[in-house]
Amino acid sequence: MSTSIHLRRLLGGAACILALSACTTAPVVKVPEAVPTIAEVMGKAAAADSAGQKEAAVALWKQAAAAYPADKDPWTRMAQTKYEAGQYGEAIVNAQEILVRDPNDQLANSIIAISGLRLSTRALADLSRQNNLSGSLRTESQDLAKLLRESLGEQVLVPPAKVVQPTQRATTTNKKGGKQPPREQKADPFDALK
Repeated sequence: MSTSIHLRRLLGGAACILALSACTTAPVVKVPEAVPTIAEVMGKAAAADSAGQKEAAVALWKQAAAAYPADKDPWTRMAQTKYEAGQYGEAIVNAQEILVRDPNDQLANSIIAISGLRLSTRALADLSRQNNLSGSLRTESQDLAKLLRESLGEQVLVPPAKVVQPTQRATTTNKKGGKQPPREQKADPFDALK
């Protein structure tokens, strides 16, 4: 019997130790990470932008836009950065996000208008170079050019190239010392849009 008494005491002591240890263990509480303020994120993005780290700056602006969805400032910086980089499609998308938050934002409207014109100019130049500007596309382009002229109050969108008078034409000298006639200027690809 003495072994069974010792065994009971041992099991009773182990049960007490387990019970006491459960009481002393504090539950693990996760402390939520502090969300940085919009000013902090925008400051980090501005520092990255100033250091020439444009992609890092854009990533931080995207983080700020996600954390503070009502604020238009991150979208404004992204639109300006994409515009300055010549990424006009992305600039337009970001500027449209600005207008969702502030429909009267003049900068956003300007970025959209100018980026759209630059994309259109590129596309028209490509089509003209490929000689594929015909039919309904040509008519629509002419109608858009007319609308732009009227909106801007201009007679022509692209001023005509200056023509050098025959008496003013300079001749060039070739490597052998002989005179060469000047090169002829190419026609303006937008003549049909005037």
